[in-house]
Amino acid sequence: MHDFRPIENLDRSLRCFLRIAQLGSVSKAADDLGQSQSSLSKQLTALEQSLGQALFIRTGRGVSVNDAGQLLLQAIEPAYSRIDTAVHAVRQDQGVSQGTVRLATVHTLSYYFMSDVAAAFMSAHPGVNLSLLGRSSPEVVALVESGKADIGFVYDSAVDCGGLSSHTLFDDQMCRISAQQDKAPNADLSSQPLRLIGFPPHYALRRMIHSSGLSPEFVAEAETIDAMLRLVASGLGDCILPSRIPDNLLHEHKLYKYPIEQPILQRRVVAILRADRDPLALTSRLLECALRIAQGLPETSRQ
Repeated sequence: MHDFRPIENLDRSLRCFLRIAQLGSVSKAADDLGQSQSSLSKQLTALEQSLGQALFIRTGRGVSVNDAGQLLLQAIEPAYSRIDTAVHAVRQDQGVSQGTVRLATVHTLSYYFMSDVAAAFMSAHPGVNLSLLGRSSPEVVALVESGKADIGFVYDSAVDCGGLSSHTLFDDQMCRISAQQDKAPNADLSSQPLRLIGFPPHYALRRMIHSSGLSPEFVAEAETIDAMLRLVASGLGDCILPSRIPDNLLHEHKLYKYPIEQPILQRRVVAILRADRDPLALTSRLLECALRIAQGLPETSRQ
């Protein structure tokens, strides 16, 4: 049998030894572990006394393991690596069943995409809190960049930052929505004057209209689709929105949807995440759910 003198908090002492060996400095290890240097030195001394061996030799810039320290390091470093990996995996599994995931999304998606994604995700993860943040495209990007949102759904035209990774969801084709019923609508918007209710200028859909070459008169602005549709229903002007806006919503306001052939008004919707960190398990599950729902969407047509 091995003659081993028991030591209190052996796991903590071994982890302290491991970090000192990895960093080659007691002071750096103390900073990394959030301890005072004297406290860490005491734990190291207690470990060495228990083992009956010194574990380090001093160097000009710090410490390095001696033969006994190298033997201990080779034994415990892979073991603690496996332990930490296992603990991380258990925490990830726990995070799939409970916790919060923060999703920032452009307003339009809440009317024809987000409800399906949220329903499917919450059905599979009933103990999870899904926090939804409806914003403009630039605001969605800013929330994900800052870490205030775990994932964002946004138009790709707003994503110009190398710090984000994007995953294509689907393409959105635009349509014209009007209070006037037209049995022979003109699908070429470039050949007719337009009075529009639109989002504010910093919204991606508003910028898309300007970049298409159209020069409409914007008679009013609204930050929500409900407000926009109410203004259109009043006869103030038309609006341009994704063609996937539900027909029943338009019927409630007695509005009509017309296709647009010219100019081509189409935008790609993407999911964005921070590129400099691995997403949490919940975030990955939400992304998987969104990609699956997106694959099942019917194709839109300009016809």
